[in-house]
Amino acid sequence: MTRLTQAELEAARDRLVPDVAAPGLRVLFCGINPGLMTAATGHHFARPGNRFWPVLHLSGFTPRLLKPAEQQELLSFGLGITNVVARATARADELSAEEYQEGGRLLTAKVKRLKPAWLAVVGITAYRAAFADRHARVGAQERTIGDTRVWVLPNPSGLNAHWTAATMAEEFARLREAAEG
Repeated sequence: MTRLTQAELEAARDRLVPDVAAPGLRVLFCGINPGLMTAATGHHFARPGNRFWPVLHLSGFTPRLLKPAEQQELLSFGLGITNVVARATARADELSAEEYQEGGRLLTAKVKRLKPAWLAVVGITAYRAAFADRHARVGAQERTIGDTRVWVLPNPSGLNAHWTAATMAEEFARLREAAEG
């Protein structure tokens, strides 16, 4: 991967990262918001320490480990990626409560339009903030958006030390099994 300078990363703050999405997906994964590396490259979960791509493969969602630059291949597996908040930041804790709430409203509209079978929010804190559900836990949620079921997954950021790649892959695999059933 090309190393980016701090100036290039900072310049990325104003860039929007397009969704990888289509109507009728099996699972629409939803990150918190783009990091600066993602905004600079245009590839979701692009920071090298992020475990999304390895965990997606380890859990059986993809037959091989995809690189962030190969994100469009997700569509062939019935998968997609979006974010709760579109604004790129160095850290998710730079987002305001209002941004999460507005993101939840926009995400709800997007899900109603695209109608994936499952919405998988990667990050319990983001889910709680976006959907005003302080008691949510990782796993399947009672909430639905239209006919779309909702699952909360652990945040794959390298900063999330509570979950290993192996334990994350187990949770992702539980979602995969539910999505296949």
